[in-house]
Amino acid sequence: MNLKQQAAAHATRFLQDGMVVGLGTGSTTTYFIETLAEKLKSGELKNILGVPTSEWTSQFASNLGIPLGSLSGLRPELALPELDLAVDGADEVDPDLNLIKGLGRALLREKIIESHSKLFLVIADESKLVPQLGRGPLPIEVTPFEAEVHVRWLSSLGCRAELWLEESGEPALTDNGNYLIRCWFSEGIRDPYQLARTLANRPGLVEHGLFLNMADMVIIASVDGIQIKERK
Repeated sequence: MNLKQQAAAHATRFLQDGMVVGLGTGSTTTYFIETLAEKLKSGELKNILGVPTSEWTSQFASNLGIPLGSLSGLRPELALPELDLAVDGADEVDPDLNLIKGLGRALLREKIIESHSKLFLVIADESKLVPQLGRGPLPIEVTPFEAEVHVRWLSSLGCRAELWLEESGEPALTDNGNYLIRCWFSEGIRDPYQLARTLANRPGLVEHGLFLNMADMVIIASVDGIQIKERK
């Protein structure tokens, strides 16, 4: 198995019969979904309900025979539905287990689902560990209305912001019909909490890829084996 597969396989140890599990989006999570489907088919696990974070994940998991549901369909009498577990990958993981996510284009739905989980478990290979967030781009989901103005405003924050375009030149779309902007910070993101507050207050920015104080546990696969990090 490659490192992503190893991390995904280790994550299945946290599964128990009858769980409701948030299913993330991305290449690493794909391995987790495949392993989950195998365990359900063999009878090793039973009565697992998956809650997908993207249309792609929904189709992929459904094709593998994993029963799927939604947050709103979980015990409607509860004000706040709760998942037993959510499993997803990450683009970057810092020493405090803060994350950058969203290069799989599903950051808004991921954040909604994973904020309702008792345990948010991140799976990654060692290449995703960073001393400071911002080694790569920070994705931000924005409204199509005046998208270019959002790009200009983000560029005023000291980063290089660009509208995410497909090879055809058309704007990349999320499952919600919104555009995506990628922001590069030449010296990394020095204060992700302040940046998150600034982004949250900007009209037209639907969601950002800073997942702060959300991950409870990160499973890191490296050439030396599996390492588990827990948020203090």
